[in-house]
Amino acid sequence: MTSPAGTPPTGSGGGEGKRLKLLAVTACPTGIAHTYMAAEKLAQAAESRGVEMKVETQGSIGAENVLDDNDVKNADGIIVAADKDVDLSRFAGKRVLTVGVAEGIHHPERLIERVLSAHVHTAGATPTARAAGGKERSVGYKALMNGVSYMIPFVVVGGLLIAISLSLGGHTDPSGGLVIPKDSFWMDINNIGVIGFTLMVPILSGYIAYAIGDRPALVPGMIGGWIANTGSLYDSKAGAGFIGAIVTGFLAGYLVLWIKKVKVPKFVQPIMPIIVIPIVATTALGLFFIYVIGKPISWVFEHLTSWLSGMTGTSAILLGAILGLMIAFDMGGPVNKTAFLFGAGLIATGNQTVMGMCAAAIPVMPLGQGLATLIRKRLYTEQERETGLASLFMGCFGISEGAIPFAAARPAQVIPANMLGGAVAGAIAGVAGVEDAVPHGGPIVAVLGAVSGVPMFFVAVVIGSVVTALTTVALIDLSERRRRGEALAGAGTAGPEPALVGADVGGPEAGVVGEGPGAAGAVVAQRVVHQSERESEAVDSADAGIAPAEVLSGYLTERTVKVELGAADKESAIREMAELLARTGKVADVGELVATALRREAQGTTGLGEEIAIPHAKTDAVTAPVVAFARSAEGVEWGSLDGTQARLVFMIAVPEAAAVDEHLRILALLSRKLTDAGFRERLLAARDESAVLGVLSEIR
Repeated sequence: MTSPAGTPPTGSGGGEGKRLKLLAVTACPTGIAHTYMAAEKLAQAAESRGVEMKVETQGSIGAENVLDDNDVKNADGIIVAADKDVDLSRFAGKRVLTVGVAEGIHHPERLIERVLSAHVHTAGATPTARAAGGKERSVGYKALMNGVSYMIPFVVVGGLLIAISLSLGGHTDPSGGLVIPKDSFWMDINNIGVIGFTLMVPILSGYIAYAIGDRPALVPGMIGGWIANTGSLYDSKAGAGFIGAIVTGFLAGYLVLWIKKVKVPKFVQPIMPIIVIPIVATTALGLFFIYVIGKPISWVFEHLTSWLSGMTGTSAILLGAILGLMIAFDMGGPVNKTAFLFGAGLIATGNQTVMGMCAAAIPVMPLGQGLATLIRKRLYTEQERETGLASLFMGCFGISEGAIPFAAARPAQVIPANMLGGAVAGAIAGVAGVEDAVPHGGPIVAVLGAVSGVPMFFVAVVIGSVVTALTTVALIDLSERRRRGEALAGAGTAGPEPALVGADVGGPEAGVVGEGPGAAGAVVAQRVVHQSERESEAVDSADAGIAPAEVLSGYLTERTVKVELGAADKESAIREMAELLARTGKVADVGELVATALRREAQGTTGLGEEIAIPHAKTDAVTAPVVAFARSAEGVEWGSLDGTQARLVFMIAVPEAAAVDEHLRILALLSRKLTDAGFRERLLAARDESAVLGVLSEIR
């Protein structure tokens, strides 16, 4: 990796051979899944490119792997993939690229390329250089999500303590519901929970303001939120709730920004952020809310709460379906967070049914996708099946982001299936009146006692998950049938041949066979000309029993051809192929070669389908590029997307120094030729090593 125009990147010191050093910060509003998934993807992409990278995660447990001053000083660029406010002041003088956290998950390689052309960040400024295709969230969205991220722990603690105190210390009241005896231990627990709920609204408002106006906005934001939640200050019974908190948060933030622009004498400047701005902003905002907007907002909030409380039957089904669709659409994205905030904000008002609908829909996506990998294993690669098990686990804990890898690989099939299952789960929970006292979803909240109507909650989750799984399987199967039909139709017509290329668009070697994490291999049409003359020449040579002098620039010889592969599983096959390559005398360490190839398989199968596999390795365990070929009569399970077992196995090994040119060239030559069904049939029919080499000489 080199910097643009061949110049050393910022902070590199100008050493042309110096390894590129990048930093990254990942953060999402809830700090549960997106934060760590983005960090992992960025680290993997950097490692595959030989880039040194350190990633700081700002998750729910705080900042981890924190970037220190030395890290920043020596960095060539910083990637900030976040949907919440991140302090950029420490990166002044460095190239900073800011994008949404989803970009870090889906396009980490692209971000590594783009950061070298990002603008240099200056103190107090916001980075503005964003190449096409990058998405940075708006200030308003990031501010709102910043408030939500700080609010959630208060709602969780408050909701769980109230739920526990009621379930363990409450008794049935003749008028309905549960009552906790006064002056009891459980009443104290309940009161602590109520304090958590009470603080929820000012915390939401305060940290929205903080994300916009920095520290001077925190006090007016929090006090404004407390006023919004205290209806007695403006003659309202219920107050303005979380809607009022959102309004006061934005008003406080932008009011502080406006005050900061006012020119004041130098002797006043030191006390502006700690005295003048907080006092002026708090007083102005508080009076404005009490005398002007408090009543109208509280009227809207009271009527919204009353309307939601009265929803039954068809109305509840419709609302549950809509919330389920939103929850499932982007799995932790802005649409999902909007529905989540709606449900979480109403908990403190006593309306827990909306959150109940959301809670039932939240685990449907990961559970459904995990279930799909168990129902139809042949449709998934080995790595995808392992991801499916992880997705099931995440679903049990209400982490909807567990379905993201599946949605990223097959969005046209997975997202509609997720939305259908989410809508079904939300609708069932709505009509059944399921309630959730905490802003979270999945079976875990029911186990902890935060859900009322537990049987119907599980019915909603199970049915929604099954609908998602069956729909996913049906859509993927339909897509595969259509793809195979098109491939067969293309093979039956005279003319240029299609080429096999990697399915992982945007991977480390996009456009190369099965390259990049999660690549499963797919068939993509590509024009190739001038083949018929070469094929006829090769057939004549094979029929005459004459082995060609050179195949693939001499990297594949009769010594590296085996007509009968003895291995029955992938790992054994790779080991056998490595030993075959060792016959050339160019393999310095067979064990390391096998280990490197297996690490590549762990990133994504090299089984391309059509009974083909091309395992490959970039490693200094070989001293020169070498290629081996072997046939398997029974076939070896390689996790191919089309479910076929590999019978034609090529293995490529190149040293690190030659990887860039030769690795890609060999893969391209092989992938182009292997789409020819006639070529594959001739390989399978060749009598011995010499005949096989004759057929392989068609590869030019």
